Amino acid sequence: MKSVIAAASMALAFALAVPATANAASVVARVDISSQTMTVSQHGRVKYRWRVSTARKGKVTPTGSWSAKWLSKNHRSSRYNNAPMPYSIFYNGNFAVHGTNQVSRLGRPASAGCVRLDTANARTLYNLTRRVGLKNVRIVVQR
Repeated sequence: MKSVIAAASMALAFALAVPATANAASVVARVDISSQTMTVSQHGRVKYRWRVSTARKGKVTPTGSWSAKWLSKNHRSSRYNNAPMPYSIFYNGNFAVHGTNQVSRLGRPASAGCVRLDTANARTLYNLTRRVGLKNVRIVVQR
């Protein structure tokens, strides 16, 4: 009986420790469509706040929460005339967070649906994502 209780106690301790470890490594990139900003938090602490561009009139940036799916450092759009999408973090089908050379448009809707960042900021988020791993990054888009 003592061995059963000891085993159950150890299993419970392990189960409680695993989520804490997973949460400790989490990064959340929260996009606010209404303010055209992204707030990046790690371990629950804000690390960065940046201006973004989301979908312009007639286009859609979907709202929701996703884990990062895949990375592409020098991506080119297959839909929009081979447009550069540096430091892409894909999170929902063809939707990604990526850099742009149209920095004058940041802070207002201008994209075809992706979340655009200044390329230096996209590089920072891309490198952070590589460091912590895709499964530890959430992209949250809200109105």
